Amino acid sequence: MNFLEHIKMASTTLLANKMRSSLTMLGIIIGNASVIGMIGIGEGAQSFVNAQVNSLGPNVLFIIPGSPEAQSRPVYPPQTLVLADAEAIAEQVPVVEEVAPSLNGSELMSYRGKNASASLIGATPEYLSVRSFDVARGRFMSDLDLKRNEQIVVLGSELAEQLFGNEDPLGKQVRLKDISLQVVGVMQPKGSTFGTNQDMNAFIPITTMANRIVGETSPYGTQVTFISVSIKNPDSMKAAQFQIENLLRLRHKITDEDDFTVRNQKDLMNTLGQITGALTLVLAATAAISLFVGGIGIMNIMLVSVTERTQEIGLRKAIGASQQDILAQFIIEAVILSAAGGLLGTAIGVGGVFLVAAVTPLSAGISPVTIAVTVSVSGGIGLFFGVIPAKRAAQLDPIVALRSA
Repeated sequence: MNFLEHIKMASTTLLANKMRSSLTMLGIIIGNASVIGMIGIGEGAQSFVNAQVNSLGPNVLFIIPGSPEAQSRPVYPPQTLVLADAEAIAEQVPVVEEVAPSLNGSELMSYRGKNASASLIGATPEYLSVRSFDVARGRFMSDLDLKRNEQIVVLGSELAEQLFGNEDPLGKQVRLKDISLQVVGVMQPKGSTFGTNQDMNAFIPITTMANRIVGETSPYGTQVTFISVSIKNPDSMKAAQFQIENLLRLRHKITDEDDFTVRNQKDLMNTLGQITGALTLVLAATAAISLFVGGIGIMNIMLVSVTERTQEIGLRKAIGASQQDILAQFIIEAVILSAAGGLLGTAIGVGGVFLVAAVTPLSAGISPVTIAVTVSVSGGIGLFFGVIPAKRAAQLDPIVALRSA
C-alpha cells in the first residue's frame, strides 16, 4: 500500500467512529487552545508593558528620592531631591538633552459646583517634551510663569471634560484648595500608564505648586518628587546615569548609601520583559500538561482500537499486509487525531487571544511561528503516543488474531 492509501484507510476508520474520535481529540484541542492562549496573552502583555514604558518618554532616566533599598520599604522615602539638583544636572552633564523635575500631589478641583479628583503635577516647560505630552488647545507653562509663581493650570483631557463638559475651559478659573487657577491649556489624550490615568493630570508651575499649594519648604531649596532626564543619544544612557550619580553624590555629600535612585528606562523595560516572559513560560508549561494528557488519551484509545480490530488485523496480514502496513495505518490514525485536534485547538486559542484583546488593553500578539510549533508538537505527540499501539498491532500473529477473534 502506498502512503495515500494508508491515509485514506485511516481516515475512513476514524470517520466510522466519529464520537470516539472527537472525544479522543478533545484533550489535544484543550491543550493546544490553552498553550496558544497563554502564549498569545503573554506576548500581548509584553507588548503592553513595552508600550507603557515607552509612553513615559524616549531615552529617559528617572531619578527618585531614597536609596534602592528604601524603595522596597513600606515607609515612604524622605524627599532628598530639590529643584537645584535638576538645574545642576542640566548644566553639568553634557549628554543630557532636557531635565524635567516635578512635584506631585492630588487634590479636589472644582468649577461651578462640579468636582473632580485631580493628579497635580508641579512641572517645568521641559516636562512636555521629556515625557512626550502634547497640548491640544491653548498653551503649556513657560519659564516666565515659573519666575512669577503664576496661578495657572493646564488640564488633562478627561479632567477638563469632567469639570467643563462641552464648555470651553480656556480662560476660566478653577478652585484648588483656597486659591483660583486660570486654565491656559488642555492636553491631548494620553491614556493610562501603569494604572495611572494621565488624562486626569493638572499641570501647574512647579514654583506655584511648592509655594502656594504644597506649602512645604526645605533648607536646601524646592523639593521635588522625582526628576525625569532625556538623553541626546540612546547609546549614552549608561554614561549619563554614571555622570548623574556622581554629580548627585557630590552635591549631597554622600560617603555611604545613596539617598537617591537612578532608574534606566531600558533596564526597566528589560526587567518587566523578563517578568512577563517568565510568567508566560510558566503558564504555557502548565497548559502544555494537558497536551501530554491528551497524548495519553490517544494512546489509550488506540490500544482499545487494536483489541477491537484484532480480526481485521489478522485478516489483512493473512492476505499479504506486511507489519509496516499495519504499523503505518495505526501511526497515521494517531497523527491524524492529534493534528486535527491541534488545528482545531489552535483556531480556538487564536480566537480566544483576539477576544481577550477586544475586551482588555492587551494587544493580540501571536506569531505564525508559535502556531506552527504548537501544531507540530501536537502532531509529534500523536506520533509518539501512537507508536506503542501501532507496534502492538503490527506484531500480532495472523493465525492467533483470527482464532482469538
